[in-house]
Amino acid sequence: MSNDVLLIMGAAFVGMVALVMGVAAALRNLTERTTEDRLQVLTGKKSDDDEAVGIMKEEVIRDGAAGLTNAVASFFQRLGNMKVLFEQADCPIRIETFFAISVGCVLIFLAIAAATYAPVPLFPVAALFGGSLPWFWLLWRRKRRFKKFANQLPDALELIARALRSGHSLASGLHVVVDEMPSPVSEEFGAAYEEQNLGVPIDQALKNMLTRMPNLDLKFFVTAVVIQRQAGGDLAEILDKIGYIIRERFKIIGQVQALTGEGRISGVVLMGLPIVLFFAVYHLNPQYVMLLFTEELGRKMIAAAVVLQILGAVSIKKIVNIKV
Repeated sequence: MSNDVLLIMGAAFVGMVALVMGVAAALRNLTERTTEDRLQVLTGKKSDDDEAVGIMKEEVIRDGAAGLTNAVASFFQRLGNMKVLFEQADCPIRIETFFAISVGCVLIFLAIAAATYAPVPLFPVAALFGGSLPWFWLLWRRKRRFKKFANQLPDALELIARALRSGHSLASGLHVVVDEMPSPVSEEFGAAYEEQNLGVPIDQALKNMLTRMPNLDLKFFVTAVVIQRQAGGDLAEILDKIGYIIRERFKIIGQVQALTGEGRISGVVLMGLPIVLFFAVYHLNPQYVMLLFTEELGRKMIAAAVVLQILGAVSIKKIVNIKV
């Protein structure tokens, strides 16, 4: 059974490679043939009508290839946003290496499924779970860094306010945060400070920092700086008020987390219980569980269960996730 799965995977990989190479060869041959047709028209070996027919065929093929090209370009454009994701998570791994690790995890979990003689329908589940593990780690690292930055931001704003009151400029206040505060707030403010040193307007440097760290409180700070530079005002007092509001929000968020703790734990239990029960029954009686994969009604039940699990998770998250 495992050999059949590996054979199917190998055939799919070879097919994709052949498809990409075929499209590339077709586009290359199309360009070469177009050049030859135009040379034959210039030398009198081919009429203009023949060239017109060739151009029409070329346009049809080019229109078809344009859709594929746009789809591929859109895919790689989305991958371009991966750089921001890796910057936000402060990931020490390069993007290419990360994708290689994801593929390696997929192969490892497929090998584990084959070694444990798991049923064939569980192979895609194992591959999906293995390939998603590096992404879960990346998103967890990103979320932890965001939370740490949010906790450090009030102190950073107070440092900037003190620097402004002592006569320093806003750029000097950013440098004070770099010298006095730990990571990650020092890294982000340091990047903004270096950008403005290189000639980038400080407004744009702060907006770039907001792109890297999409934090609502940081957005208040950036907006206050932009308005103050355009209309004037006491920026130090504004920063003090923003810091006070952030600390009060943290207090309310802590109270909300305490009140919704029971609901969040209930959501985790309700989401994990069907999966644990499935593997427990599979361990006790595999033939009983395999009816869900071999019978048409069983497959419909699995699809309905997955949809209901997702709807339940979204509903529970909407209930317990109270925005402050």
